[in-house]
Amino acid sequence: MSKRKNDSGDTNKKAMKKQELETTEISTNSSTTDNKANLNINDWIPKKETYSKRYYEILEKRKELPVWKQKEDFINMVKKNQVVVLVGETGSGKTTQIPQFVVDAGLISPGKMVGVTQPRRVAAISVAKRVSEEMDFELGQEVGYSIRFEELSSPKTFMKYLTDGMLLRESMGDPTLSRYDVIILDEAHERTLSTDILFGLIKDILKRRKDLKLIVMSATLEAGKFQKYFEGAPLIKVPGRLHPVEIFYTEKAERDYLEAAIRTVVEIHKHEDEGDILVFLTGEEEIEDTCAKIQREVREGRLAPLKCLPLYSTLPIYQQSKIFDSVKERKCIVSTNIAETSLTIDGIVYVVDPGFSKQKTYNPRSRVESLLVAPISKASANQRAGRAGRTRPGKCFRLYTEKAFQEDLIQQTYPEILRSNLASVVLQLLKLGVTDLVHFDFMDPPVPDTLIRALEVLHFLGALDDEGQLTKVGTIMAEFPLDPQLSKMLIESSERSCSNEILTISAMLSAPNVFMRPKDNRLEADASKKNFDHFDGDHLTLLNVYHAFKKNGEDPTWCYENFLNHRALKQADSVRSQLARILTRFKLQLVSGDVNSRQYYQNIKKCLVAGFFMQVAKLEKKNIYFTLGDEQQVIFHPSTGLTRKPEWVIYNEFVLTSENYIRTVTDIKFEWLSEVAPGYIKQKSFPKKTKEAIQRNLKYTK
Repeated sequence: MSKRKNDSGDTNKKAMKKQELETTEISTNSSTTDNKANLNINDWIPKKETYSKRYYEILEKRKELPVWKQKEDFINMVKKNQVVVLVGETGSGKTTQIPQFVVDAGLISPGKMVGVTQPRRVAAISVAKRVSEEMDFELGQEVGYSIRFEELSSPKTFMKYLTDGMLLRESMGDPTLSRYDVIILDEAHERTLSTDILFGLIKDILKRRKDLKLIVMSATLEAGKFQKYFEGAPLIKVPGRLHPVEIFYTEKAERDYLEAAIRTVVEIHKHEDEGDILVFLTGEEEIEDTCAKIQREVREGRLAPLKCLPLYSTLPIYQQSKIFDSVKERKCIVSTNIAETSLTIDGIVYVVDPGFSKQKTYNPRSRVESLLVAPISKASANQRAGRAGRTRPGKCFRLYTEKAFQEDLIQQTYPEILRSNLASVVLQLLKLGVTDLVHFDFMDPPVPDTLIRALEVLHFLGALDDEGQLTKVGTIMAEFPLDPQLSKMLIESSERSCSNEILTISAMLSAPNVFMRPKDNRLEADASKKNFDHFDGDHLTLLNVYHAFKKNGEDPTWCYENFLNHRALKQADSVRSQLARILTRFKLQLVSGDVNSRQYYQNIKKCLVAGFFMQVAKLEKKNIYFTLGDEQQVIFHPSTGLTRKPEWVIYNEFVLTSENYIRTVTDIKFEWLSEVAPGYIKQKSFPKKTKEAIQRNLKYTK
C-alpha cells in the first residue's frame, strides 16, 4: 500500500494561519437590528446552584475543542448578522458547543428555543444526550429531542435537537417557526431532501422575522455556495482536526473491497499501536457479516482480543450506544456513513475506507426508487479520514488508488433532491401554501420530470384536483408523517371498515424489519417466519405478526424464540398509536371488520390497492412478472412468504440489486384497480403491453 502524508505539522500551521486571515477578513456589516443582544440569559434560563463533579470534568474537555477558541468571535458575529455560515470539520465540537454558545450569549428569549437540525435520528438523540450531560440537565427537560414518531421534551425545553424532517413538519403548523429564536441547520453539506426545502422556507421566513437568527453549519468547504444562497452571509471557519492524519492508498484496485477491509483490519490489529479502528461499509447485512468474519480471523490467528461492533441506523439505540462504552480490548467499529459526520467516536485512530456508500436514486420515468452502492465523493473521503485525528495522530487506509481518488471521485455528493421521489415534498410544500413550485427558491432545482411525476402521483391519489390545488383528502394526507401512498391507504380504510388493520400494516411498514435472520440460525428463523406467513401475501403476514405480538403480551422472550425484533415491534406499536391519534383528530373512525366475513381480507386488500395501485405487477409466462406502467421485468424477493404465483400483485418496494426484485407483495384482483383508481387505469400514456393487458382484463371483468 502506497503512503502519502497528509496534514503534516507544517501544512497544518499554514492552513490554520490561512484560516485566521480569512476569519479576520469576514464582513460583519448587517442592517439587521438585534433587540436581544443585551438580554441577560440568567434572568430566565434555569441556573443551577451547584453542578456535579462530572460537569466540571466535561467542561475541561470542552475547552480543548477547536471551536471553543472562537467562542467570542462567533458570538459577536451572530449578534451582528441574521445569517452566519460556519465551517468546521467533524470533531471540532460545532454540533455540541455552538448551540450552547447561542444560549450563553442570550440570543433566545423566555419561552423560545434554539432548534438544531440533524440529518439522522441517531445523531439527534445521541447529541441531545451529550449536550444535556454537558449542561448538567436531565435529558428531555431543558434539552430535548424530536424525531419521527418520538419526542422527548417539556415546557422547560430551550434547546431542541430534531431531524430536519421534523422541523419541516413543524413549519406546516407554525409557518413562521415562532417557537424558535435561533435555528441551526447542522450538517448542511449532506443536502438531504428536507434540509434543501428548509433552506427555501427559512430564507423566506427570515424576511418576515427580523428577530430570527439562522446558523448554517457545514463540515466541508462548500461554504461559498451557502453564502451566495443566503445573500452574502458572513463565514466563520473553525480550525480543522486536532491531530494530523496519514493517508495510505492501495497500489492497485482491489477486486473485493470486503475482503480487503477485513484483511486491513487484521493487519492493523497485528502491527499498529493501540487505538480503535473505524471501518466504513454500505449496509446492515454487509456490516454484520464483516463483523463476524473479523472476529473469526482474530480468533483463528490467536491475536489479542478485538471487540467488533456494528453501527447502522436501524440498529436498536441500546446497541448503538455500545460504541461509546470503554472496554479493555481494542474496538473495531464497522459502520455505514452515519459515522462519517453525524457521530463523533472518541478513541478512533485508524480508519479503513473502501470508498463506497449506499445512495438513493430515483428514475422518474420508471418510478423506481432504489438504494444503490456507489463510489463516495472526495468530500466524503476527506470526512472519513478526519475521523482518525480526534485523540492523537491517526492513519486512514483507503482501499483504492490515489489516481482513483484524484480522477474518478466527484467533488461533492449530488444533493438528495436531484435523485429522489418528490411526492412527499410537493405535498408538504402545497400544504405550506407554496403553489408556484417551479419558481420556489431551491438551492439546486430538481429535474422538471421529477416534479411532473410527483404532481401526477398526487393527482392520481386524489390529493390534487384538476387545477393542481390541494383537495380535502390531500390536506389530511399532508398531516401524516408518511409516504402519500400510505396516507391515502389510511384515509380509505375508515370507509371500508378496516382502519384498525390498515393502521397496523402502515405502522409495521414504517418500523424497521421485524424479522430477524441471524447468520447461525437462518433455517430456524425461516421456519419460524412461515408460522406467520399469510396465504394472500406479506402485508397480511405483518398483520399476523402484530396480532400475535399483542396476544402474547408483548413478551420479549416470545419475540426472541420466534426470531422477531422486539424493539421494532414496540416501535411499530408506538407509531400505530400516533397514527391513530391523527385519524381521530380528523374524525375518521377506528373500526374493524368481522374476521369471519368473506369481505374482511378483501376490504383490507382493496385499501392496499387504493394506496399502491401504481405499484402493481402482472404475471407473464415462466413465473416472471412485469410492472404495470413501466414494464420492468421483476421477480419476488427471496424474503416474500407468497409461495404461489397469482396473476396480479401489489408490491411495497422495488429492490434493484443483481436482479429486479419486488418486496412485500400481496395478491390482488384486477377489478379492484378499476374500482379504486379508475382515473389511473383509464390514462392513455401506458406502454403498449400494459394497454393490452388492461384491455384484456377490462373485457374479462365486464
